[in-house]
Amino acid sequence: MKDYHINIFYSDEDEGYIADIPDLAHCSAFGETPEEALMQALMAKNVWLEAAHAEGKPIPAPKYRPIIYQLADAA
Repeated sequence: MKDYHINIFYSDEDEGYIADIPDLAHCSAFGETPEEALMQALMAKNVWLEAAHAEGKPIPAPKYRPIIYQLADAA
């Protein structure tokens, strides 16, 4: 099963790491380390999916792929 891509980057403004899931609108998390941000994002993903399901909202299929993977596939 293909899963959702998670971007993790350092934010000078927030002085910590942000993890976001592009396929799930407004689904992101914060951590003092990349590992903490990832763990928080995984929890946020589960809550996002549970809430969408409970409200009968559509759940998007994982589609986002960073450009580096798209270039590797083309080679």
